[in-house]
Amino acid sequence: MTFSEAEKAAISSLAAKISPHADDFGAEALDRMFLSYPQTKTYFSHFDLSAGSKDLRSHGGKIVKAIGNAAQHVDDLDHALSSLSDLHAQKLRVDPGNFRLLSHSIQVALAAHFPGEFNAVAQAAWDKFLSAVSSVLVSKYR
Repeated sequence: MTFSEAEKAAISSLAAKISPHADDFGAEALDRMFLSYPQTKTYFSHFDLSAGSKDLRSHGGKIVKAIGNAAQHVDDLDHALSSLSDLHAQKLRVDPGNFRLLSHSIQVALAAHFPGEFNAVAQAAWDKFLSAVSSVLVSKYR
């Protein structure tokens, strides 16, 4: 998937803004996903899933950092996300549909925190970007 310069700019701009708050932002996105799609909790039975918990902050931070890394390598997502793809497909065996649900929760959090910047252009770019990230993460399930 190729991204225009405008899409890359929208992706990198917001990625840079959430990066310093990776743990908080990631925990919020996970909490939104768990509240909206309770079936996704099954993969986290060993976590404290209460809002703002250490587990949510830690895992959410990992997610946001991985997305930030992907944003820096938008032209080579396959390579940038290869090890995460292996981990999720071969070891964790996360339901591939959950990536779409988390992507939606991330976009809602972006819209809530950056209403001025998360306009239609940015939303379309992030939707495309997170869809590409999800595609790479599930590519090794086949």
